[in-house]
This record gives sequence, C-alpha cells and structure tokens, in this order.
Amino acid sequence: MELIKNILYNTDKVLKDFYNWSHNLWVSFNLPVILLDIIFYLLITAAVAAFLVFNALFIIYYDRKVAAKFQVRYGPNRVGYKGILQTLADTIKLVIKEDINAEKVDKIIFFLAPFLVFIPAFMVFLVIPFGKGLIPADLNIGILYVLAITGLSVLGILSAGWASNNKYSLIGGMRSAAQIVSYEIPTVLVILSILLLSGSLKMGDIVNAQSSITKWFIFMQPVGFILFLIAANAEINRAPFDLPEAESELVSGFITEYSALKFAFFFLAEYTNLFLASAIATTLFLGGWQGPFLPPFVWFIIKTYLVVTFLMWTRWTFPRIRVDQLMEFSWKYLTPIAFINLIITAIIIKFV
Repeated sequence: MELIKNILYNTDKVLKDFYNWSHNLWVSFNLPVILLDIIFYLLITAAVAAFLVFNALFIIYYDRKVAAKFQVRYGPNRVGYKGILQTLADTIKLVIKEDINAEKVDKIIFFLAPFLVFIPAFMVFLVIPFGKGLIPADLNIGILYVLAITGLSVLGILSAGWASNNKYSLIGGMRSAAQIVSYEIPTVLVILSILLLSGSLKMGDIVNAQSSITKWFIFMQPVGFILFLIAANAEINRAPFDLPEAESELVSGFITEYSALKFAFFFLAEYTNLFLASAIATTLFLGGWQGPFLPPFVWFIIKTYLVVTFLMWTRWTFPRIRVDQLMEFSWKYLTPIAFINLIITAIIIKFV
C-alpha cells in the first residue's frame, strides 16, 4: 500500500529512479543506450494510445448519459451494467461492418483522411501534463506545439470532403476549414495572455506557475477562460458550432460517405479532441494537476472531466446557430474581446 501511495504522489521521482535503474542495467550488458530510449518511447506511446482509446470509449458513454439526463430518458441501459458496454458493442459493430466506398471517390485520399484527422489528436498527448512527472515530453515550446499540431486536423477534414466526390461533403469540409481558422485567432490571443502571466511556453511551467488555488489563471483571466471554452468548442466542431456536420443542411457533412472503421476514426477523433480541449483548459486555467490531499493525476482527471461535463452541458442546451452567425460571432465579438483582454493583461503586467 505504501508503495502504491509513493508512486501516485511522487510519480516523477519514481519514473526517474526506474529509468536510472534500467539505464545502469542496460549499460552493464554493453548494449547501446539509444535502443533503451527507443524502447521507453515505444512504451510511452503504447500507454498513451491505450489511455486515448479507453478514455474515448468512456467519454462517448458519458456523453450519452448526460444527453439522456437533459432529455429525461434512460440512455444506454441494456448492454452491460447500466449500459456501460454499449459503446464497446457499437465499436465492435463498426469494426466488423462492411466498408462501403462510393464509386468515384479519390480512393487514396479518401482512405487517408480519417487518419489525418485522428493522428494530430494523438500527437498532442505528447505534451499534456497528466500529473507531476506524467508528461511524455515537456517541450520548451509545448503550447506552440499544441497550436501547430491541432491545426493539422483541418487538412484531414478538407481531404475527406474533397475526396468524397459529394457536394454536401465538400461544403462541410470548407465550412470546417473556415470555422477552425476563424476560431483559432481568439484561441491564440487568449493563450498569449496566459503566456504573459506564466512567462513560459512549457506546459509544466504553466502548471507550476499556478502553485496554489489563489494563483489559478482562471481568477486572473475569467474572460479569457470563457473565450477559450467557446473558441475550443467551435474548433472541435461541437454543438452549437457543429456546422460542418449539420444534418439539416448537409446530411452528415464531410463524413457523409464514410462507414465502418473509417467512420469510427472520425468519431474517435471528435471525442478525443473534446478531452484534449478540456485538458488544455485545465492546464492553462485550472492549475493542472495542482491540488491538496489527492494524487496529482487524480486532480488533473477530475478538473478535466468537469470541463468535459460543462461542454456537454453546452451541447445539449443550445440550438445550432447559422453558418453566417458562426463566422460573425468569431470575427465581430470573440476576436476583438480577446485583443482587448490581451492588451489589458499586458498593461497590468507592465505597470502593476
């Protein structure tokens, strides 16, 4: 029991000790150290991939239950206890389902598009600080890396829309590109305000700058926090900003022609991005893993799921807006407010 407690509360020290022990053992056999590093990175990748898959499965189930509560119904309640295995059953169904492709699609791009959407979401996990010492790579440009990688997903969405040879899909892809580019601007402006407060691009340093609850950036940047949640929700195409998949206008947007496992990758990417947006919000505004009594990893998960729940609440509360209102909201309201917030932050830091 003491060993488990030590691992949970001192993860960084335990991991360093384990690596040093493995390194000394490896060197004693005269084996190349680079091979050991490759093995460790492969293990980290496998651990992140496993967490990503199981976490996405749970979030899908959780979203269904939250939606059911808002709509006064049961939700999944047949497959497994309280329907807990329903998402797994749906996944198996998608895996074994016939993969149907339209006749005139661009086959190579059509096949690659789901992976182009999913892989950036997976890559961002490299710099997410799950806890003290639980960050695969605390890069010096961590938050810049996040912004660069998350922007790549739009290429997959555009590719899916264009390669489908379907006007609805193409319009959905173009909408998504315009939406992501528009809402990235207020997101970046808000993040710049956080960087002024933390003085670092490293995700670990941003968390360490919020060492106590009174120093959480949400109290210094309440407007920035609201702007970030709105813009992040729009960037991951969640309602009320799910215009690229507007079934009333575009059938199912850029995923109209997709089925089986390729559709599953789009679905997995959406819920992975929901968790990522919440995890980044937790890191930037809610003190990351900081908190009393509980292990750091537990605090990070609790805070992240609180943000996830809030975004789900938003999804099942507000109706979808029109595409012109979507663009107008970003350029006429969010972006100017984010600029003003950044300027005020800079002035306060300079003169206070």
